[in-house]
Amino acid sequence: MCGLVGSYQYSGNFNITPEYLVKMRDSMVHRGPDGSGIWISETKKIGLAHRRLSIIDLSDNASQPMQNSDGSIQVVFNGEIYNHVELREELTSKFGAKWNTDHSDTEVIIKAYEIWGIDCLNHFRGMFAIALWDQRKRKLWLVRDRIGIKPLYWSQHHGRITFASEIKALLCDPQQERKCDSVAMADYFAFICTPAPKTMFEGIQKLEPGTWLCINERGDIKQHRWYDVLDYTDPSKAAKGDELYEQVFESLSESVKVHGAGDVPIGIFLSGGVDSSANAKLFSAGSNNPIKTFSIGYDADYETYTNELPFARQMANDVGAIHHEKILSENDLLDFLPEMIRLQDEPIADPVCMPVYYVSKLARDNGIKVCQVGEGADELFWGYDSWRQWQKLQHWTSKPWTQLLSKFGIHSLDLMGKTNNRIYDALARSSIKKPAFWSSAQGPTRYELDYLLGDNIKREINGLDGWTSIEPLWNRFREKSWEQSALSWMSFVELSLRIPELLLMRVDKMSMGTSLEARVPFLDHKFVELAMSIPQSRKMHNNESKHVLKQALRGHLPNNIIDRKKTGFGVPVYEWLNNSLGKKIELEIKQFCVETGIFNWDGVEKLLASRSRVRIWYVYNFVLWHKHYIQGISN
Repeated sequence: MCGLVGSYQYSGNFNITPEYLVKMRDSMVHRGPDGSGIWISETKKIGLAHRRLSIIDLSDNASQPMQNSDGSIQVVFNGEIYNHVELREELTSKFGAKWNTDHSDTEVIIKAYEIWGIDCLNHFRGMFAIALWDQRKRKLWLVRDRIGIKPLYWSQHHGRITFASEIKALLCDPQQERKCDSVAMADYFAFICTPAPKTMFEGIQKLEPGTWLCINERGDIKQHRWYDVLDYTDPSKAAKGDELYEQVFESLSESVKVHGAGDVPIGIFLSGGVDSSANAKLFSAGSNNPIKTFSIGYDADYETYTNELPFARQMANDVGAIHHEKILSENDLLDFLPEMIRLQDEPIADPVCMPVYYVSKLARDNGIKVCQVGEGADELFWGYDSWRQWQKLQHWTSKPWTQLLSKFGIHSLDLMGKTNNRIYDALARSSIKKPAFWSSAQGPTRYELDYLLGDNIKREINGLDGWTSIEPLWNRFREKSWEQSALSWMSFVELSLRIPELLLMRVDKMSMGTSLEARVPFLDHKFVELAMSIPQSRKMHNNESKHVLKQALRGHLPNNIIDRKKTGFGVPVYEWLNNSLGKKIELEIKQFCVETGIFNWDGVEKLLASRSRVRIWYVYNFVLWHKHYIQGISN
């Protein structure tokens, strides 16, 4: 796990210097405190740099940038290739590959590219962002993994392409403009994150999951989707009857084992829920020593969030783990805000960034470099209670004859004065033949956004509501999905948007902020393909949320862990708004409204006085980001 950066000057007189690359590279020192490297071509037109967090093959020979035997290929890479041992054996036995490292997965990327070209990506199992320079073909390849576990940002300006694991590195280029993208802002308020390929910075983009970019010596850019989960899912992959539960258990067990590769200690984030408990149980089964588990709790049992620590302790005891806990308070959030904004790069309006950071730091402070986390299971296996209503709404509004009913529903809600709710927005979408469900990550309602935004911003956004990010997904789904069910659509859109750009980015940025690598066994692409091949009827059997996964784990986890009501990993922001946090938020947003006009203070006051006041976090996260990255004001 590392941080990569580079620049390719395809036209113009600008020369890439060590000072230029090192400044960008070392803005991400937290991603790789164990070492650093740099390579610049003789022409000074292409350069790569790297920060290293040593996990697989700790030797100096495995440092990056890494080159092939004649120097014609240079690569920097962030992530892990979990099947690197098997690929090394195949490349040796079939193609006679010679090796300079003992077991570096980076060298496997180089050798695989020499044999298979860019199609080597289809052989990799892992999470990765890769930048590869091919001197013979004079092409630069930028790659993001199938699910989007690792980020890769890029920008084109002044005759060059710059790219990095974090936006802050690109901003170290003195010619990189810092300007808020109003179109991306509309997406942010739709999804509380910015879906790829947009970022909140005008002129800076991020690769979409499962895509690559190829840039030639003229600066021509070709983009290609090299992986689409819909191409690898069909019902024949899922076993019938009770055999499905065993199949899911075996597939998950294998994924957890694969994600345990490395030459450093590995721990588990343990909340006491089904997903993290499954990680702990399956990982401990393959360990000869007690595993280490890490949990976060709060200084009280709040109405909106009840501590799960008793369940985490039970599970840690069940697997014989060495268990660690940290109790958080409102002051911890207040202390963390400046660092949170610095690490986020662009707004990720989920306060869960705070506990993710602290549990990552807890693990790192206890000698752990890698932790497994449970992201993805809820979205793949119907794990949210709220999805019952959404599934029904998406199902009925997708019928050809329901457009008029949606319009009637909107009219009825208008008459009752109930326009400020999610259902109203969903019916409004379906009334114009758009899907009702767009994402579980939702910002302010249309009604709230209308009174929150300043007039100038509303004119810039001009009615944009996030559809430009949903439409290509909707079209792909309708064209390719083997099951055109409501639940299949919900899982697919989450897998394409919320998981990579919200859940995985909060994990990547917060964990790497403490120099910790986070791995996600539930999002191994083989396990994802199996989950997406299971029919809606099986996943929703007996109307039990997460039915298939729970049945797969029954007998392996305690029944009270499996059957208890889902709590979710949260933060008691609602209660803290009554205290110092609320006062700080009001003061800063009010000042921001006066200075920028982006938000309407009367609208902010209206939101704060409503039952939905917790949504002020979406506004506040944007305010802190804008002050730090656009205005240059330290928080």
